Amino acid sequence: MRTRATLAVFLISLLAAGCGGGREPAADRAPEGTSGSSPRAGTTQGMETTQASTLATATVTLVPSDGGEPVEVRAEIADDDAERTRGLMERTALAEEAGMLFVFGRERTLSFWMRNTLIPLSIAYIDAEGRIVDIEDMEPLDDQTKHPSAEPAKYALEVNQGFFGERGIEVGDRVEGLPAGPRP
Repeated sequence: MRTRATLAVFLISLLAAGCGGGREPAADRAPEGTSGSSPRAGTTQGMETTQASTLATATVTLVPSDGGEPVEVRAEIADDDAERTRGLMERTALAEEAGMLFVFGRERTLSFWMRNTLIPLSIAYIDAEGRIVDIEDMEPLDDQTKHPSAEPAKYALEVNQGFFGERGIEVGDRVEGLPAGPRP
């Protein structure tokens, strides 16, 4: 019985530790000129989480290049080191039309992983002009597989796995409503 209790405490400690927020270490991803990580006012209406969130949100619109129906996503904005490192880790669900938009200071090869991330996700890498340059599916709790962008990107949009494919969103499509960059 004592062994079970010790194991349970150990597993809970691992989950609580975080260790990277399902992303590359911040030093590998931090944009030039990013300042501190003070909390921001905002709403996460429609975001199902296991923790309180103070991230601002924005609605971005995915526009298919084939003339298909545009798709709106209500996205939490992660635009500083602490927010990008935390990402969607330890959340148990994400609302259907919701996601997280990671904003970087400049285009470069971005790379994400799924450490401590409990839900299957799809990620779209987006260049500075708003063009989707890569889309990948990522499996929960996979801290071994890294998912680098196929081309330099300034943004990454995470949504529930399969979201892009189910709505006909592909590489080459555009994203409107992106913030200009991380907050100063």
